[in-house]
Amino acid sequence: MTDSHTLSVAQIKAFLKVDSVIKFKAVSKKEKYKWINDVLTKFRYFSLRKKEKGIIRGYIAKMIGLSKSQGDRLIARKRKFGKVWYDSTVRHHFPRKYTPPDIALLIKTDNVHKRLSGPATKKILQREYNIFSKTEYQNISQISSSHIYNLRETRQYKSHSLTVKKTNAVKVSIGERKKPEPQDRPGFLRVDSVHQGDCGKKKGVYHINIVDEVLQWEIVGAVEKISEYHLEPLLKDLIEQLPFKIINFHSDNGSEFINKVVAKLLNKLLIQQTKSRARHCNDNA
Repeated sequence: MTDSHTLSVAQIKAFLKVDSVIKFKAVSKKEKYKWINDVLTKFRYFSLRKKEKGIIRGYIAKMIGLSKSQGDRLIARKRKFGKVWYDSTVRHHFPRKYTPPDIALLIKTDNVHKRLSGPATKKILQREYNIFSKTEYQNISQISSSHIYNLRETRQYKSHSLTVKKTNAVKVSIGERKKPEPQDRPGFLRVDSVHQGDCGKKKGVYHINIVDEVLQWEIVGAVEKISEYHLEPLLKDLIEQLPFKIINFHSDNGSEFINKVVAKLLNKLLIQQTKSRARHCNDNA
C-alpha cells in the first residue's frame, strides 16, 4: 500500500472529499495492519486534536474499509501495546458430526416423504441403516429429532430440498381477529370456559364465565360437556339474562366458541363475534 506522498492532515482531509488522489493495493491482511500502525505512528495520532483524529480515522476507514467499531479496537490496541498487528491465531472449532453427504441423505429422504416431522424422519433414517443395511445412513441415523430441524435450516438443505415451505396457518372464517373497543359502552362481553376438574373417575363440569368489559357485570353458567349441543342453550340463556343490549361477543380461539352453531346464534341476535389475536395477551377473555 503506497501513500508516501501524503504529508499532512490537510492533504488527507482533501483526499476524503476527492478519493481519486491516492491509489493503494493491499497484498494481505498482514500488510493492512502494518499500514494502519505506520499511519498512526506517522501522524502521532494520540497527540492530535479531536477534529484531526476524526480525519485520520476517516482516512483509515476509507483506505482499508473498516467499520467504526473495528477501527476503535485497533486504535485501542495501539494505545495499549504501542503497536497494531494482525492476529493470525486460528480459533478452535469442533468437528462437524453431520457432513454435507449426511445432509444430502436427509434432503433425499425429505423429498421422497414430503418432509415429515422430526421424530418420523428419525425413524426412517434408522430403518434405512438398521433394517435395510444401507451403510451410508450409519452416521445420519444417530441424529436426534431436534437436530433434524437444525440441518433443515442450512444453506445446502434449502438449496436442494423440494419441501422448504413453512406450514400454512389454519384459517377459520368465523369471527374477526381484533381487540374489542367498547369506548365506555356496555354490551362488550368477554367469554371464557374453565374446567372444574375431575373427581376420581367422575368428570367435572365446565364453567362458562361471561363478563361485560365496562360494567364488569358477570354471569357464570355450567355445562356437563363442552360441546355445541350443551353450549348453545346455555349461551342463549346467559345472554338473555343481561339487562343491556349486547354488541360484541369476544372469546379466545377455542372450538367451543369458534364454530358454526355459536356463530349462527350470535348472527341471529345481531351480535358481532370477535376472537383473540396471536401474540396479543390483552385480547384474551
